[in-house]
Amino acid sequence: MELQSRYVDITRQGLGLIAISYDSPDTHKRFAASRNITFPMVSDPGSAIIKQYGLLNQTVDPKSSTFGIPHPGTFIVDRKGVVVSRFFEDAYQERYTTATILTSLGAGLGGGAVKADTAHLTLTATVSDTTAAPGERLSIVVNVSPKRGMHLYAPGKHTYRVVQVTIDPQPWLRAHDTVYPASEIYHFKPLDERIEVFMKPFRLRRDLTLLATPAAQKLLAAQPSVTITGALDYQACDDKLCFNPARVPFSFTVEMKPLDRRPPGE
Repeated sequence: MELQSRYVDITRQGLGLIAISYDSPDTHKRFAASRNITFPMVSDPGSAIIKQYGLLNQTVDPKSSTFGIPHPGTFIVDRKGVVVSRFFEDAYQERYTTATILTSLGAGLGGGAVKADTAHLTLTATVSDTTAAPGERLSIVVNVSPKRGMHLYAPGKHTYRVVQVTIDPQPWLRAHDTVYPASEIYHFKPLDERIEVFMKPFRLRRDLTLLATPAAQKLLAAQPSVTITGALDYQACDDKLCFNPARVPFSFTVEMKPLDRRPPGE
């Protein structure tokens, strides 16, 4: 189970882990034993906790044996019981991986590092998971350090070329929007412009979902691994001039694993 395999990473971040479902304690025991789960699992009779958090899946027929299931997701709760982050997908077949969640919280997880050193910057790109299944959401993280005197343009109220993480399209892949950190204002004195830029080291993250549609699952099942390719596209400038646009490519291989469709206890 993906959570169990990342349990050590979770505790290293100073976090705990509790899984909650409407299943009975006996079902939880059989499920934990069959998958060697060591973290706490809480039975929620009547889906009381699930309802309290507004997660009850009301599309399920009340007469069905599966009535009471929640919309799957993850909450990050602080020591005072306050929800500080939440991670949910629109489709029930899709899931954030544990590494993706930890990465979004700032953890330095990742594999398959790609490093580059150009005239304008240095960078390291990683992928959150090097093994994944259909429906899982991964993260590409690019750490960028502009060279001395250089700046790159951040999103803002200007028409300059914004630095971005681009992902080459694949029929089994959906790329989400790039997540940018806070920028700073650069004053270009010759034109008296104040523009949003990155001058200090910064981090970009772009999430990717391996699709779980029937067509995508068929494509992924035929491949022991997939290759995700893309690049950091940017245009660097100094105090006097802007250099030609540049592109630093990256490539990651992700081993495919089958979906675990075993019933609890098997």
